[in-house]
Amino acid sequence: MSVLDLVNVGTGFSSGDALRATVETARLTERRGFTRYWVAEHHSMPGVASSSPAVILSHLAARTERIRLGSGGVMLPNHAPLVIAEQFGTLEALAPGRIDLGLGRAPGTDGATAAALRRTGTLREGADEFPQQLAELIRFLDDGFPDGHRYSRIHAVPGPVQGEVTRPPVWLLGSSGFSAELAGRLGLPFAFAHHFSARNTLPALELYRETFSPSAVLDEPYALIGAAALAADDEAEARRQVLTGALAMLRLRTGMPGLVPSPQEAEAYEFGAAERDFVESWLANVTYGTPDAVREGLDALVKRTGADELMLTANVHTPSARVRSFELIADAYELP
Repeated sequence: MSVLDLVNVGTGFSSGDALRATVETARLTERRGFTRYWVAEHHSMPGVASSSPAVILSHLAARTERIRLGSGGVMLPNHAPLVIAEQFGTLEALAPGRIDLGLGRAPGTDGATAAALRRTGTLREGADEFPQQLAELIRFLDDGFPDGHRYSRIHAVPGPVQGEVTRPPVWLLGSSGFSAELAGRLGLPFAFAHHFSARNTLPALELYRETFSPSAVLDEPYALIGAAALAADDEAEARRQVLTGALAMLRLRTGMPGLVPSPQEAEAYEFGAAERDFVESWLANVTYGTPDAVREGLDALVKRTGADELMLTANVHTPSARVRSFELIADAYELP
């Protein structure tokens, strides 16, 4: 059981408030025995403050002691592989044995912002080159370019050139079959974004397992799925909270991103028929309610998918509601 945090910024809160809530949540989940705590890369979205995963992870590493910290994920086409190798080599040096490097090939934003990040007008170029970028990144992490390669004299630091070091495990993230198959063929752990691509979950996991080849990293497949979940003391309060995230997503999908609306704003919003259909469809893939109901729903999801690990995300307006939810879920699973 793990956590994915988008560092949501709700109406009435600042990005500083959101980041302080992230620290509080990471400390809580560490105390309660969750396995890992990941943050995601998003850009130009008012409702999230997670544009710089490495910076946030450095901050969390200084304020936690045991929980694994990672990116869920870094959008590799937005960056030079050497830069990511050095950022995560630095994180590994700061928190040895606690860092995960999760990688995605999507931009984590809209097309115009992605083009600005990549300084190119050819938006799909980076995603199309993802396997080559991944191979380059891994060689920088391992200091493994062969003699004669144009990068053979370039070293990512901190890294192996400075002596024996551990390196963060690489995970591939996906919401379709592309990264599932690539992770399988490379024998890497795979994290699937069930929380926003539920219809693709089973096909992607099946493809990952079918194509899996044992590697120095894994003897057998290891699949994590992201799951949207929120527990509250009663079902009405849980519904009230998750509606804020659903309205935020509706606005994002219709080209009007903003801060995550308050529960009062979401309750007062007059949904059109198509908007109501979208919201109900979105909420159908969120496990919410009382702690017992949430545990029942999550257990059913694990049984249906065969996932080895659940990574819970709660994208709602109110930081205290997220913290309370993870406390209640930990109680429901009798975590320490």
